[in-house]
Amino acid sequence: MKRNVWIVLFLLILAFHLISVTVNESIQLITKPLLIPVLAVYLLLQTRSVQSNLKPWILLALFFSWVGDILLMFEQQKPIFFLLGLSAFLLAQVCYIFFFHGIRMREYIRGNELLLLLVLVYYAILISILSPYLGKMKLPVQIYGVVLSFMWMLAMHTILGKRKRAGLWMIIGAILFVTSDSLLAFNKFYARFEYAETVTMLTYGLGQLFIVYGGVLYLKSEKA
Repeated sequence: MKRNVWIVLFLLILAFHLISVTVNESIQLITKPLLIPVLAVYLLLQTRSVQSNLKPWILLALFFSWVGDILLMFEQQKPIFFLLGLSAFLLAQVCYIFFFHGIRMREYIRGNELLLLLVLVYYAILISILSPYLGKMKLPVQIYGVVLSFMWMLAMHTILGKRKRAGLWMIIGAILFVTSDSLLAFNKFYARFEYAETVTMLTYGLGQLFIVYGGVLYLKSEKA
């Protein structure tokens, strides 16, 4: 039961954050910065007896995600904060790439052409729709899209390894993460839609949770 306390706490904070979007936006100044640290504590407590060179990559991914969360809170005040937040999340994706690639190497997972094709189709469709509306942000968004897509592709390869339960959670998390970023981009650059912030944060929060949960399962099974 103790191991689930931090997950429950994370879900409660996420729920309060989602409610604050429509009720009292000032609450977000408290809830949003708390989300990722709670996941980091959960990860550290669950893997405190695990010595793995993969664990720091998840922690770094969470750190840069936390920095990105905070920077994006101020994008309404100055547009530069969106670019800075995007850069922080880019670094987070790079860290997740190293984590998933490390799993692929340890599990001797061969590259799958169908997964690569799926990601290429997603990226091509996304960029073709958004490009006419990106303006000066065209290159940064394109670069971020490439890195995000690569992270997603490597995450999907984890299901091909021996630890399929961990891989499944990480795949679901990666899909939700990609969904969140795609919705954010559509809402910001293409067309605003109702409840955009709520849906974006819900998919982002659950995406991070599932990746970390799958990561914990993998790291603990690696020790066994």
